[in-house]
Amino acid sequence: MDAWVVAHPGPILSRPLRRVRVPVPSPGPGEVLVRVEVCAVCRTDLHLAEGDLRPRRPRTTPGHEAVGRVVAAGPGAGRLSPGTRVGAAWLRSTCGHCRYCLRGSENLCPRSTYTGWDADGGYAEYLTVPEDFAYPLPPETPAEKLAPLLCAGIIGYRALLRSDLPPGGRLGIYGFGASAHLTAQIAIAQGATVHVLTRSARARELAMTLGAASAGDAADAPPEPLDSAILFAPVGELVPVALSALDRGGTLAVAGIHLSDIPPLTYDRHLFQERTLRSVTANTRADGRAYLELARAHPPRVTTVLYPLAEADLALADLAADRVEGAAVLMISSP
Repeated sequence: MDAWVVAHPGPILSRPLRRVRVPVPSPGPGEVLVRVEVCAVCRTDLHLAEGDLRPRRPRTTPGHEAVGRVVAAGPGAGRLSPGTRVGAAWLRSTCGHCRYCLRGSENLCPRSTYTGWDADGGYAEYLTVPEDFAYPLPPETPAEKLAPLLCAGIIGYRALLRSDLPPGGRLGIYGFGASAHLTAQIAIAQGATVHVLTRSARARELAMTLGAASAGDAADAPPEPLDSAILFAPVGELVPVALSALDRGGTLAVAGIHLSDIPPLTYDRHLFQERTLRSVTANTRADGRAYLELARAHPPRVTTVLYPLAEADLALADLAADRVEGAAVLMISSP
């Protein structure tokens, strides 16, 4: 089958990805084999390709927003019948018995593994996924509209929960890519006033069409104090900017897996008056199920830019250069 691997992590212009021919994988115990229809492109894939995330195995195939059809099952699997459409997301497995798993915080499991980092992901014609971590998906929805939900949507949903946005509150969103444009729609649907702050003029235009109350540059102050904020851009310099924009008692949630260094914070200006700074670490399957149910009941407008599998490296380069409006999606096979 055709697949892409991270051959030599480095700047995206050095072409760290290589297109290769490899055997179709065999599903192991508890796993299913999935023929991939599409795979969305996530900034985490870019962090892996460029070495911001240290590779956990050589020549890994990225991609953790894959939609496809089950074609075979390994020993002990079989709940998902052949032909079932499923999604393979970032969280691939957890131990199930540590104190974090037992208390419902499986996203913090020390032995958790991740699609496209610990195991080969969706920049390929086939992948394997543990059956218990595959999300059944509606067969009637275009696959390219489902793929961004599997990380951009789910992580954005968890970040929104972590931001403690009060009912009818004022939410600031810093950076406006795949995850942010989905999260903004949830918040607006729930009655929030959303202010978007991003350096991309095209992203600001998209934000306004989706119902944002305002859209300014990332360094701008929002037009009113914020009850909550989410930082999607992997830019540590924006942490004090976002904290300064919070009202008393406000919360900033940092949604990315990687962040550049945060400048020194001033207690009085950035944290006093009970402002809170929180990180967001992966997601639980409960988060995933809750968000996908919400998206099925209230389908979001999913803005996508489509690429053939042969142009996965170009898709990552466009993402790095902020040339993607919404989510980039690799088109791999017909359903």
